[in-house]
Amino acid sequence: MVELSTVSSAVYTVAIPAVAALLLAVMRGYRTSAWLNVLASFLTFVAGVALFWTPRPLNDIFIVDDFNIYLLVLNTFVGFTTSLFSASYIRHELEDKRLTPRMLRFYHSMFQVMMGAMNLSLIANNMGLMWVGLEVATLVTVLMVGIYRTEAAIEAAWKYFILASVGISLAFFGTILIYLAAQKVLGEGLPSMAWSRLVAAAPSLDAPLLSLAFIFCLVGYGTKVGLAPLHAWLPDAHAEGPTPVSAVLSGLLLNVALYALLRVKIVLSASTAPLHPGPILMVMGLSSLLFAAFMLYRRRDIKRFFAYSSIEHMGIITFAFGMGGPLANLAGLLHMTMHSLTKSGIFFAVGHIAQTKGTQKFAGIRGLSVSNPMLAWGLALGVLAISGLPPFGVFMSEFLLVTTTFAREPALAVLLVLGLVVAFGAMLMRLQDVLFGEPTPENHKTYASPLPFLAHFALVLTAGIFLPEPLLRWFGQVSALLK
Repeated sequence: MVELSTVSSAVYTVAIPAVAALLLAVMRGYRTSAWLNVLASFLTFVAGVALFWTPRPLNDIFIVDDFNIYLLVLNTFVGFTTSLFSASYIRHELEDKRLTPRMLRFYHSMFQVMMGAMNLSLIANNMGLMWVGLEVATLVTVLMVGIYRTEAAIEAAWKYFILASVGISLAFFGTILIYLAAQKVLGEGLPSMAWSRLVAAAPSLDAPLLSLAFIFCLVGYGTKVGLAPLHAWLPDAHAEGPTPVSAVLSGLLLNVALYALLRVKIVLSASTAPLHPGPILMVMGLSSLLFAAFMLYRRRDIKRFFAYSSIEHMGIITFAFGMGGPLANLAGLLHMTMHSLTKSGIFFAVGHIAQTKGTQKFAGIRGLSVSNPMLAWGLALGVLAISGLPPFGVFMSEFLLVTTTFAREPALAVLLVLGLVVAFGAMLMRLQDVLFGEPTPENHKTYASPLPFLAHFALVLTAGIFLPEPLLRWFGQVSALLK
């Protein structure tokens, strides 16, 4: 056991959102609730950053290790910048009467519940508690996707609920199987559900049962990751829900689901199980990349377009972790970070663009470079970054992955490059469409602030030019852990 003071530095990342959610549920007044949401998100970010200098808890309930500490900081940072973006975005939705004051209280409260639930999943050493965190985050995002109460929004929320519930139920069954495999060695109760104990005892665990558990967790958590063909909920959820929810879904929730799957992979890799998870992840990752890359050309809705881009990049990340090894794992970790920062920043710009033009359809968004230079620059920077152009950080991660794939699996490298090139073409085509030409009419005034998305793109640009030694050392330590 560890002292309470040691545990509390991690627990604050869950406790602060929980308290804020209760306050925001009863608080009236847009300005006060919006800034309380920002303050709570900032304090949660501070609590996450503090873990770099405070003792790391490790017991049967909580764990903060090299694998999750930086993801926790990334999670809280994107949550903070999203709350800043949300403050201006939601003001427009309230004035346009798409949201009522009552629904606004619900939105702010659920935003904090969503962030707290994801943070809980990241710091949970107990695999059951981690599942609970993801389940809560899933249910909350379902409610937030349908918050506009339109027919399309309710349909998207229902589709998300059905598919995500099936997925999370399969993950729950996989969790039970892991517990059954562990209790013969670690005994009943909490020790058999702790990831740190499971990895240490992996060679002695029931190998066939672990293999079966991984399959259930792969399908279950893979649904939440948005891997093809388990992705069907993701484009609808992005298109119909509030844009801040899209930013959190693409930038954070997909990462947390993949984190849970990789925890299971670590246990399986350390065991004597005959099933090798690497090739399975490589196939699913590469399939997702190629499928999404070609589907980008058929999207007519800007939010659906970037939803398929998220499927593409989660496929790249999954492929990297499936290949394994120091360089591939390093590329996967770096790409996970760069994708989170870039894609959430893109959705910040897209949200304000859709409000300004009064539509999410590409046909109604033209001539941004003339009518809205700031938003045009923001979207252009984001698209160039996510397309993998230098000197942005996405280029570095994709370059590492392509080179190591050519060295180890040349045939797969050809398919990987094909997917990247096809997606790049779609990105440039759509960027040209929205930036140039005769400007389409503007239907609404927005309160866009460039700070959130410019902060993200500045970090992605900096990472492409220079990565600090402590960060590289952390990536190396986690790469070794992932095997």
